[in-house]
Amino acid sequence: MKSAVETLNPTRVRLTVEVPFEELKDSLDAAYKKINQQVTVKGFRKGKIPARVIDQRFGRGAVLEEAVNDALPKFYTDAVNEAELNPLGQPEVDITELKDGETLNFTAEVDIRPAIEIPDYSGIEVEVDAIEVSDEDVDKAVEQLRERFASTSPVERAAEEGDVVTLDLQAKVDGEVLEDGVADGVSYTIGSGELLEGIDDAVKGVEAGGEATFTSELKGGSAAGKEAEVTVKVTQVAKRELPELDDDFAQLASEFDTLEELKADSRKRLAGTKQYDQATQAQERVLDKLLELVEVPVPEKLLEDEVNTRKHNLQHHQLGQMGLDLDKYLELQGKSAEEFDTETREAAVKGIKTQFVLDELVKQEKLNVSQEELTEHLMRRAASSGMSPDQFAQAVVEQGQVPLLVGEVARGKALAVVVEKATVKDTNGEIVDLEDEEDETETTEAAAESGDSAESAESGDDKAEEKTEG
Repeated sequence: MKSAVETLNPTRVRLTVEVPFEELKDSLDAAYKKINQQVTVKGFRKGKIPARVIDQRFGRGAVLEEAVNDALPKFYTDAVNEAELNPLGQPEVDITELKDGETLNFTAEVDIRPAIEIPDYSGIEVEVDAIEVSDEDVDKAVEQLRERFASTSPVERAAEEGDVVTLDLQAKVDGEVLEDGVADGVSYTIGSGELLEGIDDAVKGVEAGGEATFTSELKGGSAAGKEAEVTVKVTQVAKRELPELDDDFAQLASEFDTLEELKADSRKRLAGTKQYDQATQAQERVLDKLLELVEVPVPEKLLEDEVNTRKHNLQHHQLGQMGLDLDKYLELQGKSAEEFDTETREAAVKGIKTQFVLDELVKQEKLNVSQEELTEHLMRRAASSGMSPDQFAQAVVEQGQVPLLVGEVARGKALAVVVEKATVKDTNGEIVDLEDEEDETETTEAAAESGDSAESAESGDDKAEEKTEG
C-alpha cells in the first residue's frame, strides 16, 4: 500500500491511497465466505458454493463491493498512522479506481487536529475581585438562617405580605379544567414568587374560606405556556414568626453558644466561599489570556457539530426539565434568536480552542493522570450528576467514556500549570496566593471542562465511511 497526504487547510487533509490487488485477498476470501452463508444455490450445500459459481450467479461486482467495504477501514487507518495524523470525526471516502485483479485507489478527506505552538505563557497577568466580607454580608447570611427557623401560627384575619397561606388551586384553559391543573393543600408564602404570576395580588386580603380568580401563564405541565384561569381557595392564613436574634437562637440553629460566635463562623464561611469564587475567576481569566496568545484554527465541521450538540442539550435536556421551550427561554433571557445563535457559536469556538490548547500543553508538559486523580474526579462528577460513584463509574465504563474523564483531569492539570506561573492580583493590588491544592484541582478541572467535542470526534475514527462505486 502507498499513501500520500495533501493539506487542504490547517484543519483538513486529503489522503490518496493506492492498494495492490493482492492486499485485498483476505477481504475477498471473507466476502466469498459471507455471501456463501447468505445465499442458496441448487446443487450446493449452504456455505460450500464455489467462488466461480458465486461470480456467475451473483456477479463479481457484488463480491468486490463487499471486499472493499471490509478492507477500507484498515487501509484508511494504516494511512492515517503512516502519516502520523490526528483525525477528527469520520472521513469522506471516495473510490477513484477499482480494477479487478490490479488495484484499488481511493481518497479520504478528514478533519485533523491543527498543529499548535504554545508560546511562553509565564508573563500572563490577571486581576480578580478582592475577598471582602462586609457586616451586611454577615447579617444577610444570619437572616437567611433565621428564616429557616421561622415558625407559623394560624390567624383570624385577611392574608398579608409574608403570610403563609394554605391553598386549593384549580386551573382552566379554554373553560376546561386541566387534569394536572388541580392541587389541594398547597403551602405558599405570599411574596416569595414561587408559584404563578398574579397569585400574590389575588390572595392578599382574602381570609380563610375565601376564594379569588386570576389569569396567569402556566410555567409547566400539559398546558405550559398557555394562559389559564386559576381559581384559588384560601383554607388557612398563618403568620410567620422569626426567632429573636440572640444567644438562644445561636444555640438552636448551630453548635455555637453565642450569637457573636455564630456571626464569626458565618464570616469565615463567606470568606471561604469568596476565596473559592476568586480562584475560579482567576483560572477562567488566565485561560482567556492563554487563548489570546495562541492561534488556533477550528475545523468547521467540528464546530457545527458542537453548536448543534449544545443546542440539542439545552432544548431537550435542560429546558425540558424546567418545563420551558426555547422561545420562552429566550424571552426570559431577553435575547433574540440571532443573539442566542451567536453566543452559542462563540461558546463552542472557545470550548474547542480550550481543548486543543490544553491537550497540547498536556503533551508539552508531559502530564500524566494517576488512578487516584481519576478516582477523585469521578467522585466529583458522580456527586454533580446525582448518581452514586458506583453507578456513575459503571455508566462511564459501559459508554466507553473513561478516556474523556482522563482528558478532563489532564486538561485541569495543564491549566493549573499555567495558573501557577501567572501573576494574579486582586482589585486592591495585592498578590493572590492560589496554593490551596484541593480547591485548585477542582476549579481548574471545572474551568478546563468546556466541551469534549474534539475528543468525542476522535473516538469515532476507527472506521472509515464506506462509499463504493457500482
